[in-house]
Amino acid sequence: MTEAPELIRWSAGGVVAAFTTRNGGVSTGPYASLNLGRLLGDDPGRVDENRRRVCRALGLDERRLAMNLQVHSAIVNRAQAGVRGRPGDGLWTDEPATPILALAADCVPIVLARDGGAPAAAVVHAGRVGILAGVVDAGVAALGGAVTAAIGPAIGACCYEVGEEIAAPFRARFGAGVVRRGRLDLRAAVERLLRDAGVRSIQHVAACTACERDRFFSYRRDGEPRGGQGVIAAVAD
Repeated sequence: MTEAPELIRWSAGGVVAAFTTRNGGVSTGPYASLNLGRLLGDDPGRVDENRRRVCRALGLDERRLAMNLQVHSAIVNRAQAGVRGRPGDGLWTDEPATPILALAADCVPIVLARDGGAPAAAVVHAGRVGILAGVVDAGVAALGGAVTAAIGPAIGACCYEVGEEIAAPFRARFGAGVVRRGRLDLRAAVERLLRDAGVRSIQHVAACTACERDRFFSYRRDGEPRGGQGVIAAVAD
């Protein structure tokens, strides 16, 4: 019997979405088992099967899946069904049944849904560089109007030790509380940006990717090679 992918599901405003884990795929070794990243060294055929499994679990067509080439930027692209590889760290769509996927392996995955009016969704890959560059704000702006959000599994302040060269710009932007005892709280920074952008409804998946070895890939914990999980969303058909 084929193992189903372990997904953390979310829905709002005519949008179906899920944060993936590392469980329920076909990859092996350091990529075991639900690796969604094709550029991480895994067998491409296994990655494609993993993506198919995730899409099918949500009733979506993997052939329409849209993805960016993530570059730690503030670029948010409008998705085109089946188009992959444009540089950027956010994708948005108002086209029904067009899956959009952003990858992460400690960075913060975010899903956004338009709250009222015509349904629209966005997914965002928010690492420390993209957060300061403005990718969270750009994701909210791409949808326009009222927006609801969910923040997915990411490295927690329990595990993310940083040097002063990283801590200083975050303190300057978010205040002293975002870094405590040399540990950076990326989740708190993202929530602050979402609230500043007018997002009132924010849900959290309270999971640390570095702590939970059995559920998530983590770059900080494992280095390379390793796999990547992600956040996938689509406007319901």
